[in-house]
Amino acid sequence: VQLVESGGGLVQAGGSLRLSCAASGRAFGSYVMGWFRQASGKEREFVAAISWEGITTRYDNSVKGRFTISRDNAKNTMYLQMNNLRPEDTAVYYCAADPSVIRSTLASQTAYHHWGQGTLVTVSS
Repeated sequence: VQLVESGGGLVQAGGSLRLSCAASGRAFGSYVMGWFRQASGKEREFVAAISWEGITTRYDNSVKGRFTISRDNAKNTMYLQMNNLRPEDTAVYYCAADPSVIRSTLASQTAYHHWGQGTLVTVSS
């Protein structure tokens, strides 16, 4: 599966953005999907993940209550709705996918073997 992120940009603190991750290839509906981000000079970190059927979601504590992950398997697309953005949310956001991720590894980068190229989100104060 190939992944392409979109929707990044510049937004003021308190604003909102919605990221999309479009997937090509078959069996998108069988893949666990995740969002990760990497700020300048920092390691890539987990943001959110969603099970193949969309029932199970997980969030990092730093985004819980502000970000919402969702997916539309009919459109082969995953989303990340980001509200009440903060300057510390500034990063390149990556989507990731893998059919073999289990619940205990939803937040683990090494569990995902398909990655997009990233989209930059910049939040100004």
